[in-house]
Amino acid sequence: MSLGTNIQYLRKLNKLTQEQFAEKMDITRQTVSRWEADEVTPELSKLLEICSAFSCKLDELVRENMYSKNEIYSEVKLRKVPAFKMASYVMISKNPESDVQSYMKKWGKESGLVAADPNAKLIGWDFPFVSQELQSRFGLHGYVAAYILPEEFQTNCPGVEYGQNREGEYAVITVTEPMVRPFERIPTGYKYIMDFLQANNFKDKLSDDIIGCFEHEYEREGVHYMDIYVHAARLT
Repeated sequence: MSLGTNIQYLRKLNKLTQEQFAEKMDITRQTVSRWEADEVTPELSKLLEICSAFSCKLDELVRENMYSKNEIYSEVKLRKVPAFKMASYVMISKNPESDVQSYMKKWGKESGLVAADPNAKLIGWDFPFVSQELQSRFGLHGYVAAYILPEEFQTNCPGVEYGQNREGEYAVITVTEPMVRPFERIPTGYKYIMDFLQANNFKDKLSDDIIGCFEHEYEREGVHYMDIYVHAARLT
């Protein structure tokens, strides 16, 4: 680990050339090159500017090996998600994500979906329409879980809301073992996506006919992953 490699890691993570990073820091490109080669150590004021620009802690920048994060987070990529039908349910509780996923998995069996498609995709996203009083006084939060329904699948099984999500372009990142430190790893995944959108002249876009963001958890070869999707649109 070195301070220089951490600076280089943050610069590349945010898709900045040395020239762009130098302009952001109000320094020369040669200074950036010398920082990254550990020939010169930035002044404290510049270290604080770097932390502010990339939303990291000073101790993390100076002491940790930030390249190890490559083992946790994939590169952010744009992905076109086709339109899909879905069955969804909202739950407000102290542990809504777990509660509503359990509910939907039960629905998936009762509706015949899991039998028809054992790999049916269950996605979820935060439900923001919970009053401040319910959150602060009772510790209640909201979460939505939804099964993506295959085109050929038909059911009238009650207990869910049926809807559609139109085709859209999403910025996507994969987080490895997100539940090891969920209050750090998942928000950081969202941060990397938002940084990517800003650096590449995109914005997150809200619309009534498309989900603004959602998550998909799965296991592969005994490893737990989460894909985070954020709807993206080019700035005009």
